[in-house]
Order: sequence, then C-alpha cells, then structure tokens
Amino acid sequence: MIDVQEFARRLSSLGAEAFTSDDVVDLATAADVRMSADLEIDAALAQRLLDQVSPPPAVTGAQIVASQWPPPVSSRPAAPAVSFSSPGAVDGPADQPGRPRRSGPVRNGRRPTSRRPGR
Repeated sequence: MIDVQEFARRLSSLGAEAFTSDDVVDLATAADVRMSADLEIDAALAQRLLDQVSPPPAVTGAQIVASQWPPPVSSRPAAPAVSFSSPGAVDGPADQPGRPRRSGPVRNGRRPTSRRPGR
C-alpha cells in the first residue's frame, strides 16, 4: 500500500501530466470513494482511481502500488499470439509457411535394389 502523495508521484511519472494529492482526491470523488490525504491506497482502490484517468495509463492498480516502482520492463520481445481451438491442436499465425512433406531427390517410383539388372 502507498499513500496519496506517493500515488500522485507515481501517476505523474507515467505521463506528461503532473498529478498532485488534490488531483488524486478528485479522482477518488469521481470514483465515489471517500478519501483523505492520510489514506493508504491498496491495489483495488488504485485500480478504481486509475479507471478515472483519461487516457488510461499503461499500468494496473497492483503495479502502481507494488513495492518495486517503476514496474520492470521486459527486454525480450513478446511472443506471437497462439489460440487453442481444440485439445492437442495449436493454431499459430496464419502467415506461417507450410513444410514440404519430404526432402531429397525425387524417385521414379521403383524401389532401389541390390540386384543388378540383366542377370
């Protein structure tokens, strides 16, 4: 949990607009929450307050009240979306090329034999 001043500071760090404790109280009023300057803000209350911000910030209530701030940013790219249509089947992106069924030289239909022809 964080206090109102810390919530305002963290919210200000997310965008160009600077938030004060009074702005946080205004957000609480818009969310029908009674708030005072010494109120501790938990994840649920933070989410209700964040829902009043326009445009919506790119964090959740749990992230903004977490002990680690700012939230960690992954340096790894996001994996492509995968949807499961039935048990055991995986549908990937539609633009994946299909694999050939076999590789190597094309044969003429006869099986190779160790016997020499003409004997």
